[in-house]
Amino acid sequence: DIEGHRGARGLYPENTITAFIEAVKLGVNTLEMDVVVSKDLQLVVSHEPFINPVFCDFTGGQPSEEDAKRIGNIYQLTYEEVARFDCGSRVNPKFPQQKKMVAAKPLLTDVIDTVEKFISDNHLQPVLYNIETKCTPEGDNIFHPAPNDFAALLYNTLKEKKILSRCIIQSFDVRTLQVVHKTDPSVATALLISDSDIFEKNMETLGFTPAIYSPNFNLVNKELVEKCHAKNMLIIPWTVNDENKMHELKNMGVDGLISDYPDKAIKELR
Repeated sequence: DIEGHRGARGLYPENTITAFIEAVKLGVNTLEMDVVVSKDLQLVVSHEPFINPVFCDFTGGQPSEEDAKRIGNIYQLTYEEVARFDCGSRVNPKFPQQKKMVAAKPLLTDVIDTVEKFISDNHLQPVLYNIETKCTPEGDNIFHPAPNDFAALLYNTLKEKKILSRCIIQSFDVRTLQVVHKTDPSVATALLISDSDIFEKNMETLGFTPAIYSPNFNLVNKELVEKCHAKNMLIIPWTVNDENKMHELKNMGVDGLISDYPDKAIKELR
C-alpha cells in the first residue's frame, strides 16, 4: 500500500484537491489526509487546526505561529472565512519542488466528490482514504469539538458519502479511534505513533486491536513488524521519503508506507 501523504506534499501544496488528484494520477492506493472542524461544523482538510503562516498568506503580513493560532484558529472561523486564505502560492520551504499555485483548504466532502468523479471519469481503480482526526485533549472545545462530536461528524459524513468501506480513520489521539470503534467496529482504524516504542503499552492505551499500526518509520524493526502481524494488524509507517529506507522497510515486511513523494515510492517499489 503506497499512501500519498497529504496528497503528494513533496510535489504539490499539501492537503489540496490538486495534490490528491495528482497522487491518484501517480497511482497511489491510498490518499492520506487530515481533517479539522470549522466554526460552522464543516470538516476542513488541514494538518493544523489553524492557518499555518509558513505556507498560507495572511493579509497585512505573516504572523508568528502563536498569533496564527489565535487569529487563524479554524474552529473559530466559518469555512467561508477559511477558504479566503491562499495556502498554495507560498511554497513550503521544506519542499522546494512543490508546484506554486493558488489553493484554498478544501472541505472533505469536496475532496471526496472530486476524487470519486475523477476516478469514475477515467475508469481507474477506487482508492482508499486514510483520514486523521487532528485533536488533542488540550485542544478540546478550543481548536476542535470533543472526541465524541468530532468522531460522529466524520463518521456520519463518510457514511453519507457511501465510502466507509474504503476509509481508514487514524489518529495519535486514541479517544476518537475508541469512539469510532464503539460506533462501528467494521470501520478500519489506524493507531498513529510518534515516539513511543513500547508496543504493548500503546496497544493497552488504545484498548482494542486496530486494523493498522502506523508508527514513525524510525521506530520500525523486524521485531515490531512481527508483533503487529501476530495480532493480524498491518504495519504502515510514516513518513518515508528516502529511497533506501523504502527498500529497507519493505524488506522488513511492512505492509505499506506513507510518503510525501509517492512518485518515488511507486518507482522504487513497483
